[in-house]
Amino acid sequence: MGTFIQLKNFEALLPYANMFKEGLIVTLLLAFFTVLLGFVLGLMLAVLRMSNFRPFLWLAHAFPRVFGFFERDRQSGLLRDSGFLYHLGRFNPLSFLATAYVEVIRSTPVLVQISLIYFGVFSLLFDLPTFKIFGFISFNRFFPGVVALAMNSAAYLCEIIRSGLQSIDGGQTEAARSLGLSQMQNMRFIILPQAIKNILPAIANEFVTIIKESAITYVIGVQDIMAMVNSIRSATYIIMEPLLVATLLYFCICFPLSKLIAYIERRMSRGDRR
Repeated sequence: MGTFIQLKNFEALLPYANMFKEGLIVTLLLAFFTVLLGFVLGLMLAVLRMSNFRPFLWLAHAFPRVFGFFERDRQSGLLRDSGFLYHLGRFNPLSFLATAYVEVIRSTPVLVQISLIYFGVFSLLFDLPTFKIFGFISFNRFFPGVVALAMNSAAYLCEIIRSGLQSIDGGQTEAARSLGLSQMQNMRFIILPQAIKNILPAIANEFVTIIKESAITYVIGVQDIMAMVNSIRSATYIIMEPLLVATLLYFCICFPLSKLIAYIERRMSRGDRR
């Protein structure tokens, strides 16, 4: 068993170069589809969190004094909004569900989430086909990995997108309404393009993070870089050298991508300089 780094051990890894290539392809595809699906889900969550859907508001107006809708302030003696119906009327179920989802996902380990999605959802409730993509990617393991990572990424992208939407001045929405634009048109043509410009670097950084976090999917059998490293270690009993090769592969992906993100960010910020 090799415990120290030796040149001959790297030479022994040459027959497994194709395995590293396949693991690299799986990692890139996993990150791409995760960010794509995660962005769509994150955008939906952000819209839900910012929604003003209050289905029980009519109860508060229909029965204003039931359950103490008004309560007299002890200091001023004036009536103020309070009581059960007041809080029920202000309750937004869509925002509540979206917020609960974000908080639960952000407060639990991604390893637990992947295990629950694969073993608790897809293995028990769905019978996924077992065909292979490109001849070496098992769909029944790759797809649950994408779903689990996308659900995790969506919780963080939701906050990124929400902050971007809220960073746009409210006067632009008022101007859009004065021009006769609907809420959907305002979001599509005015708010969202500016928000995307503000949050694009953060979204790109999330893509880099997903590339590194995708290594955790090897626990459910996704044949990414780390899964290939474990297979090679089991076949050759070489420990350190496969890990160093995996480190180099991750670095070769993430470092140029981070520099590209920085370049795009500088290009996009030129128009903001005066």
